[in-house]
Amino acid sequence: MSVVGEAACSYAALILYDDGIPITAEKIATLIKAANVSVESYWPSLFAKLFEKCNIGDLIINVGSAGAGAPVAAAAPDAATAGAAAAAPPPAEEKKKEEPEESSDDDMGFGLFD
Repeated sequence: MSVVGEAACSYAALILYDDGIPITAEKIATLIKAANVSVESYWPSLFAKLFEKCNIGDLIINVGSAGAGAPVAAAAPDAATAGAAAAAPPPAEEKKKEEPEESSDDDMGFGLFD
């Protein structure tokens, strides 16, 4: 995958969207050429097809929301596994002795702010 191709097409699509111009492969390619960036010939058409089906405004608004991704289906445990898991007690946590940290500044005879 070409990171430069993806970024160039993304920026070109955002420019077209911001100016209210319909996003087409030819217009994306024209902007990329004007920016003096070379990308493989299939990138503009891929991005044009992508933005025919989705709205860039919705993508921008929902960039950080959890609903933007595809839903992930969790596998339901079968009855035998669920019963065994419910009956098993949780493992006991081991207590660790905390040892004082040694400071390398103490070894040299000076501290950070001396």
